[in-house]
Amino acid sequence: MSSRGRWVLVGALLAPAVVLPLWVSLFDREDPTLAGLPFFYWFQLLLIFVAVGLTVPAYLLSQRAERDDRVRHGLPPRPGEED
Repeated sequence: MSSRGRWVLVGALLAPAVVLPLWVSLFDREDPTLAGLPFFYWFQLLLIFVAVGLTVPAYLLSQRAERDDRVRHGLPPRPGEED
């Protein structure tokens, strides 16, 4: 996969973590409850785990894409390293 494709995938992975919490009408209700918590509370807590689950692979992909971009431009794979 090209580094451009990796960056697109990083954006696609991060988009739900940004859009879902901002889409208030999606979780603006009380039912169903879970262990006595209204839906809007436990759904937001669930979104934390979803965001972490999407952010970790996005971070790893971004590291790989950045390394490939640096090499393609004739730079060392990591900043501060000599050739």
